Amino acid sequence: MASHTFLGGMYDDGYFPDHVVDKGKAILLRLCERIEAERPSDLAALYALTEVATAEFNALEADFEAAGSEIETVAREVIAEDFWFVASAYGFADADTEELIAAREW
Repeated sequence: MASHTFLGGMYDDGYFPDHVVDKGKAILLRLCERIEAERPSDLAALYALTEVATAEFNALEADFEAAGSEIETVAREVIAEDFWFVASAYGFADADTEELIAAREW
């Protein structure tokens, strides 16, 4: 996980301010820490953890808007890909991407 560039597509796009993308990256890193600490035994337990992280991204939308940006199509795809990457890296390759971010408001 340490070698993965979280939200790389957003860092590469000037529309997304790095200081806000950094907050998104921190959300994903906290998700990894929670997975490692709690060791979910099945998809339902994993989805409970990703629901919390998704809610944090929902709250981050205000930071994007304040910086003249938003979580739009490109961001949605990048964020969803990284949620799936995390799930897969921790042994949940069969996780449904839409279910991982089901609580999203973006």
